[in-house]
Amino acid sequence: MKDANCFFDTNILLYLLSGDSGQAACVEAIVSKGGIISVQVLNEFASVASRKLGMTYAEIRDYLVTIRAVCDVRPLTVETHLMGLDIAERYGFSFYDSLVVSAALLSDCTTLYSEDMQHGQKIENRMVVANPFLVDI
Repeated sequence: MKDANCFFDTNILLYLLSGDSGQAACVEAIVSKGGIISVQVLNEFASVASRKLGMTYAEIRDYLVTIRAVCDVRPLTVETHLMGLDIAERYGFSFYDSLVVSAALLSDCTTLYSEDMQHGQKIENRMVVANPFLVDI
């Protein structure tokens, strides 16, 4: 059964492609339990994999098929957008990080795995940001 309590930011999933086997193994361990991502995460993953890592779209598709098989994917909605604006204003996150936070909150996640935000930060008194490289998973 997929873990419906955690959400993965793009930066965490990109470690699956890391040359650092320790970081890749850490991410694989948490992702293999399942979780939730948004279409935004899929889009950002494809963009970075193509632009920065030089992967072909066929290679990107192969990785994303696996990620979609393990993680539930949530759509971006107007509600996500509006909540993202509120989150950006309230917490000072970038707008795109705020959309990730919003998608996680709307999915009722209690953990958001990310390196882009402060480890241990509580958001809306119901979700905690966790950097998987700073804690024992």
